[in-house]
Amino acid sequence: MKQKVKHRYRLWIIAGILIILGLLVAAVIINLPKPQHVSDSSFDLSALADGIYQGECDNGIVFVRVEVDVQNQIISNIRILEHRNGMGQAAETIVNDVTRSQSIEVDAVSGATFSSQTILKAIENALSK
Repeated sequence: MKQKVKHRYRLWIIAGILIILGLLVAAVIINLPKPQHVSDSSFDLSALADGIYQGECDNGIVFVRVEVDVQNQIISNIRILEHRNGMGQAAETIVNDVTRSQSIEVDAVSGATFSSQTILKAIENALSK
């Protein structure tokens, strides 16, 4: 009889631990940063005056501050002033794609999606001011 009680007690402990772990995993997943969605529709290059525009974006894991040079309604240069990231340094090449296509609707750098999206959102924020 004591073994049955002991066995039931162990099952309740294991069940409790699994429930707590499940709740912790759910809390972590819910609080993960969401990808940044970018769109060219938030700014109009043809309406932008020549100049240097600054923007930033912080998604909770990655922080980016950029400077965007606009000359004759063309993005002529993008400088990343600050990029705090985990392992997303490879994403910094995405500024070349933006300059080449004159659009922030470009593909993210493989393996550096969060950094890519955060850089693009910082560019969008700069040009949307």
